[in-house]
Amino acid sequence: MVTASLPFHIVLIEPEIPPNTGNIARLCAATGTHLHLVGKLGFSLDDKHLKRAGLDYWPAVKLQRWTSLVELQQAFPVGRFWYTSKKAAHSYVQADFQPGDFIVFGKETEGLPEDLLENNAENTIRIPIFSPDVRSLNLSTAAGIVLYEALRQSGRLS
Repeated sequence: MVTASLPFHIVLIEPEIPPNTGNIARLCAATGTHLHLVGKLGFSLDDKHLKRAGLDYWPAVKLQRWTSLVELQQAFPVGRFWYTSKKAAHSYVQADFQPGDFIVFGKETEGLPEDLLENNAENTIRIPIFSPDVRSLNLSTAAGIVLYEALRQSGRLS
């Protein structure tokens, strides 16, 4: 069980696919990570596929809704934000994760806005993909990969 005082945060910007968000919610419940949903969702929070993917773990999910990323950042003015993109120069294993960090993922079909990535290039990370035939990883898979690296770096996997 995660016992550190500062949790990590997963931020989903306008997620579109209910089972991805449900799987990430379960991941957050299992790791004590807070889940932030930002902007317009591509589904209702009552969606049966969302609920099914999260199983009966929803009561353990620390979930917050935000109208915009700016609103979230204003609520956590000293928060460190890591932005994920297949276009980033640095791999997620090169990030220096610290408890309390926010790991931000874009919508499944578009990723994060280009201007956000350009303005935060030093905090933008990617998961290497070795096949030119694959454009991206599934959102819930990517969230698990990056979150568990952050947990590893913070000594929480013992």
